[in-house]
Amino acid sequence: MAPRGFTLWFTGLSGAGKSTLSQAVAAELQARGHRVERLDGDEFRQRLSRGLGFSKEDRDENVRRIGFVARLLSRNGAVAIAAAISPYRELRDEVRRDHESRFVEIFVDCPLDVLVKRDPKGLYAKALQGEITNFSGVNDPYEAPTAPEITVHTERESVAVSRDVIVRWLEAQHLI
Repeated sequence: MAPRGFTLWFTGLSGAGKSTLSQAVAAELQARGHRVERLDGDEFRQRLSRGLGFSKEDRDENVRRIGFVARLLSRNGAVAIAAAISPYRELRDEVRRDHESRFVEIFVDCPLDVLVKRDPKGLYAKALQGEITNFSGVNDPYEAPTAPEITVHTERESVAVSRDVIVRWLEAQHLI
């Protein structure tokens, strides 16, 4: 019997910990023998979505492209792990509907004030000063999930704790 694939879709504001946490979950699943592919939003923009900007239309197209690749991977038995802001609920719901395999939305929740304080790249400061436009959560909307399968709170949970929350949920659902 072929392995059953699924998609883990990490969504949250910039700097919330999507990439770091998705790497930790990927490592754990790989250690358990699962075929895993990560689709990181930043890397995806550099390679497969080069030329797209940050307008709503371009963001939607980027999310659709990530979703398409995740769908192909998961329907072929891999665990697709997407880590992208994906700020618009409607597009995340569209990606979910297009999946033939299980789609698990993971909300990487971290309050904006904490992210502004962390701000290692200085992006929030620039967005708050108007130097960056279309920045999710500051001068462009971020629509938090209303019913994600999993929510982690990275302002108060370590990466290991958040990873374990996700892994335990996947075990309880018999996905791993």
